[in-house]
Amino acid sequence: MDYLKSVVPSQLVAERGSNLVVINPGSANIRIGLAQQETPFNVPHCVARYTTVGNQVPKRHVQDQMLNSQITTAQHMEREKAYDIIASLLKIPFLDEEVANNSFPRKMARVDGYNPPNTRKDTAFSWANIFEKKSDSSLAPESLENKGANMESIDQHESNDCKEASSSECKYRQFICGEEALRISPNEPYCLRRPIRRGHFNVSQHYPMQQVLEDLFTIWDWVLIEKLHIPHCERNMYSAILVVPETFDNREIKEMLSIVLRDLRFSSAVVHQEGLAAVFGNGLSTACVVNMGAQVTSVICIEDGVALPSTQMTLPFGGEDISRCLLWTQRHHQTWPPIRTDALTKPIDLLMLNKLKESYCQIKEGELDVVAVVHSYENGTPAGSHKTRLTALNVPPMGLFYPMLLVPDVYPPPPRSWFHDYEDMPEDTWHIEFPRRTDMSDGLFAGVNGGLSMWDNFPVFPTKPKREEKVGLAEAITSSILSTGRIDLQRKLFCSMQLIGGVALTSGLISAVEERVLHAIPSNEAIDTVEVLQSRTNPTFVSWKGGAILGILDFGRDAWIHREDWIRRGIHVGSGRKYKDSYYLQAQAMCYINS
Repeated sequence: MDYLKSVVPSQLVAERGSNLVVINPGSANIRIGLAQQETPFNVPHCVARYTTVGNQVPKRHVQDQMLNSQITTAQHMEREKAYDIIASLLKIPFLDEEVANNSFPRKMARVDGYNPPNTRKDTAFSWANIFEKKSDSSLAPESLENKGANMESIDQHESNDCKEASSSECKYRQFICGEEALRISPNEPYCLRRPIRRGHFNVSQHYPMQQVLEDLFTIWDWVLIEKLHIPHCERNMYSAILVVPETFDNREIKEMLSIVLRDLRFSSAVVHQEGLAAVFGNGLSTACVVNMGAQVTSVICIEDGVALPSTQMTLPFGGEDISRCLLWTQRHHQTWPPIRTDALTKPIDLLMLNKLKESYCQIKEGELDVVAVVHSYENGTPAGSHKTRLTALNVPPMGLFYPMLLVPDVYPPPPRSWFHDYEDMPEDTWHIEFPRRTDMSDGLFAGVNGGLSMWDNFPVFPTKPKREEKVGLAEAITSSILSTGRIDLQRKLFCSMQLIGGVALTSGLISAVEERVLHAIPSNEAIDTVEVLQSRTNPTFVSWKGGAILGILDFGRDAWIHREDWIRRGIHVGSGRKYKDSYYLQAQAMCYINS
């Protein structure tokens, strides 16, 4: 106690955070870093593997099979209707009205020599170097989150040298992770794999579970070695904090724990919920956490450090859907250059669309046009630049409130039997209220109130996936808060909304959320004030930061899972230490309780 009274916060973080690795996996990106860091490494959650058989190029460049990217006639009509509703709110021309008035052609030109002053927004991506680096290229280990443009030019130069040389002199890299994997030409002998899609493991008949787990291990291990410089031989000196989104099922969390403890060789680990970690990341105790990621948006309410299970809602859209909507909008208005842009088969195009969205899309009234440079990526040749005027840039982000505008790609869920964990056996004590302890036979989170399963409201039946809502963001937030059933808590939550995730950086989103949530509250509810709290740190990293804080302040570590225990016998019914899912997480989320 004397130590805690005298220690400076920065000293506490430096001392206790030096051997804690915080891992926050998402569908599109994974955030990993030491707890003592200000910000983590934010790495695209994908891996490209060399897959040629002889001299044949693989049939599939991207491993997303059975993906429904075809828009039906009904969806197209609903999308146009949603556009017109948004247009009336933003006071811009309707869809057909605007196209009809555009009798003059758009001015578009290829500008290969164009060098705009704002290089941050208009810099093109370069193709990744797919060949192993030459032995004499001993570079100093990177200490920052990116290497800079000069490193990309070096890689591109080496790649060109290898292509000009004979194939015997150069060797393909067996796997490529992160953004580099997204910058591989479709003509190259690589297959891109994304192990997590729409908040779940991307398991299908074309992408078996074992391969998903191997890819997760490969990506995480690569980040630990290349970014954090933690080799295998030193992992036993580190502990891991796994900050998981609420969308994951029991078995998915258990598999990730096995990767962390068994494969990555951390000495111990603890699991925290993303929503709860976000509250701690911003120094709050009560809030409605709205997590807007790349592929999934989730809402959950936290009261005094306790997550409320009945308030959890999942919306099947995110930032990537806004990016693809941006492409549809420009093509409809004939402002997009005549180039082949395909975010599905050419991931580098999705990178470009994401950058355009982050640079120019915002929510504001009135017509919003901007002159920008669009890039085309064809057949591994250098990117072509096309200067054009993009229009209606305030429409795509409004798709958060009118999801029919987005028409998300549909990733079919794996067979629901995959999520049925036969190791989870309910106990007779399941519904008994324990005073200050929790049995945990069914999952990985623990609390102190006991007796209530995390997914009691979302039962996992072989034919029934976890609930996803087909409503807009404002309706989801309103429904989530009102489901608490207590007027005092409802008023507090409506004035304590917290937006996190990359989409939360959209300019004008906060005021739009406040306005639309206020209008979504039924007139018979005695609530007339709403407020979105400003984030104290980058909304993209709030949950990661909260996980780091929880790990640093957890002095007792009673809840941590040790590697030897997990490998030898796991956690099962009848053992001294058990699991059970529960959203009732007090101050610090506990997942490993002494019986």
